[in-house]
Amino acid sequence: MQSLSDSVSSRGFATSSTPSIAGNATAATMYGLAQCHSDLSSTDCMLCFAECRTRLPRCLPADSARIFLDGCFLRYGVSNFFNQSVDPVNDKAACGTDNSTVGGTYTANVRECLVKAAKEATSCLPNKEGRGLNAGCYLRYDNYKFFGNSGGGKGSLSTGVIIGIVAASIVLVFLIILGIFTYRRRIRKQQEKKQFGKLPLSIAKSHLNFKYEVLEKATNFFDNSRKLGQGGAGSVYKGTLPDGRTVAVKRLFFNTRQWVDEFFNEVDLVSKIEHKNLVKLLGCSIEGPESLLVYEYLPNKSLDQFLFDKDYPQVLSWEQRFHVIVGAAEGLAYLHAGSITRIIHRDIKGSNLLLDENLNAKIADFGLARRLSADKSHLSTGVAGTLGYMAPEYLVRGVLTEKADVYSFGVLVLEVVCGRKNNVYSQESSSVLQIVWRHFQSDTLTEAVDQRLNNNFPEKQASDVLQVGLLCTQASVVLRPSMSDVIQMLTSAECTIPLPMQPPFLNTSIANQDNSKSSTGPSSQDNYSSSVSIFEPR
Repeated sequence: MQSLSDSVSSRGFATSSTPSIAGNATAATMYGLAQCHSDLSSTDCMLCFAECRTRLPRCLPADSARIFLDGCFLRYGVSNFFNQSVDPVNDKAACGTDNSTVGGTYTANVRECLVKAAKEATSCLPNKEGRGLNAGCYLRYDNYKFFGNSGGGKGSLSTGVIIGIVAASIVLVFLIILGIFTYRRRIRKQQEKKQFGKLPLSIAKSHLNFKYEVLEKATNFFDNSRKLGQGGAGSVYKGTLPDGRTVAVKRLFFNTRQWVDEFFNEVDLVSKIEHKNLVKLLGCSIEGPESLLVYEYLPNKSLDQFLFDKDYPQVLSWEQRFHVIVGAAEGLAYLHAGSITRIIHRDIKGSNLLLDENLNAKIADFGLARRLSADKSHLSTGVAGTLGYMAPEYLVRGVLTEKADVYSFGVLVLEVVCGRKNNVYSQESSSVLQIVWRHFQSDTLTEAVDQRLNNNFPEKQASDVLQVGLLCTQASVVLRPSMSDVIQMLTSAECTIPLPMQPPFLNTSIANQDNSKSSTGPSSQDNYSSSVSIFEPR
């Protein structure tokens, strides 16, 4: 706008293009154009342009807009429209005394545009006034003189009086806009307080509060080179705080009440729990254009890249895999029974299991987590999570207990040991549950172990871990062990591991969709086209 203003003031016409975020090469380029009618004085032109600028915010956040006033025209957009003369979609005729804002575009072919504008304007007859508002030109007729520096026509006023009136009007409009902005901001703050409960006050008075500007600078304004990953809840960036600490900043975009609930849920839950196998929440920001979560930075990122990225340079040894499995089990056991309240994670999988510098496992992403009070055995809730990891009773009936996490953990265990993703979408290969179950039936469990280990693992321990994984993925809720029992089975040589029954096998057919089904957030797949069938033992 400043670039356009400088040129319009000197020659009555201006074009400009500039990245929407300075210094960000990946940002979309914005194009702008402004023009005053040639009969306007320099002062009148600037007053008209100023009026355009006051109307422009009403168009946001649209990525393009056109504003026609009687003396000037302003347009912006994300595509280059400088050579566009007509636009069949947005070109309009305005009849009567209608001075409202309508769309148009600047012209490169004046004759074509004016011929079209003439037809549009004369179509307004016998109205006393008509306008042709086209992509590249503006044509108007009226029964009084509406052009010229002196004003003229009906009830004409001197230029000085007109300038005074316009200037006073602009000041009045500015004050009205300022008042509306202040009022709406106050209302929004009140709504935020109502939505977040006591969260803003508690954060503002604690070490959890971060200034948005501090986190913005820490991530170099969320530069793509700092991006660590992206999921259904938002993007995560690496940041460096002013005190030198390296952190992970999770950037969330709230456009529904569900997003607000998810943010509140994660902050409220994670700020009250602390365990060596849970990612530590350092704080959050709720004052900027989007809400941010700040976590401890874990340099080895997520477990799934070690398991499923064939080009990843490091292969986890058996000892490292076993350590990860036990760590995840201890983290889940703490959530289910060892914290202040019983918490069900709902989305246990490799991408939500992060590894620190010593490859210790830490459970992350509590956006879908739910509390379970002491007087309740289960929750009936909307299904959210990832297909292939969701327990059958939860997927089909929405019945949520701690055993849903146990099922997800069982799938994760089989993936870690086998180095194979539980792909329930493939029509060509079996799921990891089917593969391990067939080996269990034929007493060849060790053949399911990841071949990249080159048989360098204790066979008895590997077989026991796979058997625990099958036990956790039983179709019947009562047959699945608790996470405390799982820890005993994994770490105690004296503990007997029960024989599992056939786990449920999930077959799906997904058309042009990703592998997550969530009832919250922008990645919601509740309307996805799929058929799901679960085959349980007879």
